[in-house]
Amino acid sequence: MILYFSNSKIEYSFMDINFNKNEDYNKLLVSDLRKRFAKVKLGGGKKRIDKHHAKGKLTARERIDYLLDSKSKSIEIAAFAGDEMYAEHGGCPSGGVVIKIGYVSGKQCIVVANDATVKAGAWFPITGKKNLRAQEISIENKLPIIYLVDSAGVYLPMQDEIFPDKEHFGRIFRNNAVMSSMGITQISAIMGSCVAGGAYLPIMSDEAIIVDKTGSIFLAGSYLVKAAIGESIDNETLGGATTHCEISGVTDYKATDDKDALDKIKNIVGKIGDSEKAGFNRVKTSKPKENQQDIYGILPKSRTDQYDMKEIIKRLVDDSDFEEYKADYGKTIICAYTRIDGWAVGIVANQRKVVKNAKKEMQFGGVIYSDSADKATRFIANCNQKKIPLVFLQDVTGFMVGSKSEHGGIIKDGAKMVNAVSNSVVPKFTIVIGNSYGAGNYAMCGKAYDPRLIVAWPSARLAVMGGSQAAKVLLQIETASLKKQGETITPEKEQEILKTIEERYDKQTSPYYAASRIWTDGVIDPLDTRTWISMGIEAANNAPIEKKFNLGIIQV
Repeated sequence: MILYFSNSKIEYSFMDINFNKNEDYNKLLVSDLRKRFAKVKLGGGKKRIDKHHAKGKLTARERIDYLLDSKSKSIEIAAFAGDEMYAEHGGCPSGGVVIKIGYVSGKQCIVVANDATVKAGAWFPITGKKNLRAQEISIENKLPIIYLVDSAGVYLPMQDEIFPDKEHFGRIFRNNAVMSSMGITQISAIMGSCVAGGAYLPIMSDEAIIVDKTGSIFLAGSYLVKAAIGESIDNETLGGATTHCEISGVTDYKATDDKDALDKIKNIVGKIGDSEKAGFNRVKTSKPKENQQDIYGILPKSRTDQYDMKEIIKRLVDDSDFEEYKADYGKTIICAYTRIDGWAVGIVANQRKVVKNAKKEMQFGGVIYSDSADKATRFIANCNQKKIPLVFLQDVTGFMVGSKSEHGGIIKDGAKMVNAVSNSVVPKFTIVIGNSYGAGNYAMCGKAYDPRLIVAWPSARLAVMGGSQAAKVLLQIETASLKKQGETITPEKEQEILKTIEERYDKQTSPYYAASRIWTDGVIDPLDTRTWISMGIEAANNAPIEKKFNLGIIQV
């Protein structure tokens, strides 16, 4: 590369080298994401998939692919649920259930399919959490929900973690009832086992389809019936398609095979009437003028390096155009009106550049100051008044600390912002781009603040504080404890302890660690961000806003 003598050329050349390094690093992260996803898509593994096919059945993913309109967009919710969890039980890829938002006969729906290649579709604790997340999305957005049932029921070795509590297995059926009262369409296809408590889910749906010879539904299988009351009967006679379509009347339609069942669902969904809309503003979509691929080069490899968040925004929004709100005030948060795939949105984003405030004082990028919190609060209120959905782009290390900030009322201003986010009635969507630390996670609409969808880029980190700071704090605690026990801590021993702490903490802050526990709805390629936001707003548009925005009592 040629270096010119003008300052601007030297600066550009240096930035170009960094751009290439960043690009290589971020593309490797995306490559790793694809490899992880390819592994997860295999569910219980090729051998179990082959056994599933031998029974004449499609896999969960094949069922969803057949059901959704061809060549239409879809997004997968919590694909990494259960990732690296339950190793002592053989693992639970994707939580043993596949969930997608997509289009069936032209209508946006959410589809939930048990993966019978994973422990016969048994419910682990994370399976329950993932199913509840699907129902939550359906309820919030009044989306029709389709259940493709093929499950052996609760995974008995972990029944104490899935059965009795409020957010456990039973909540699914409670939600079935509530959703029915709300007029949300629920359709079930019984495509395999449907046992015990799990039998209630399809029958509490509006309509139930059962596949002949492979689908069965009963409160107790033939072995348990024999043990309980001494009756000898086979499962097909006890609860097969003929029994429930011709004798009990429990199910509504008999299907000859998986595809026939899915075709029946398509026919039913195709006749559902349109719902009242929320009325979010949308015009014809335009692609960003700036190259979206540049995101890989703009986003720095180092978590402490600066970058201009406005350059990221330009590559996410229509025509790369946005109207910045209070551009010269509270500069560590960017607030802007813009469009994504034609939808009007309000963006709240952390600025990662070091900037100067009106007093010419330096402010650190990624930190929320009082003026930034004040600006964001006002902007969130404006978006609520104008019925504009909010998009939060997180790369935040927290609120500013120190005597100057405390004396300036940072807690008060931070509380106002948290209050505005909490009471916002327009749909919110959160993208974790980089750091998501401490109270910054809360103020920027973390999972606890009810974003309709929340996803992370592979570059994200979620934690109560940054890794290096946390490791040093934890090191002090651990070494103090060992000294109390009479151990001598040499410099070598201290470094060994620090390395162990850093490795553990780094794993826990990974976006995959968060996704496995459904703290986010997934880890995505940055280039898929527009699709997630657009489909999310389209879903939210099905649910008219019924509450008024009210901040309640705040310290002005």
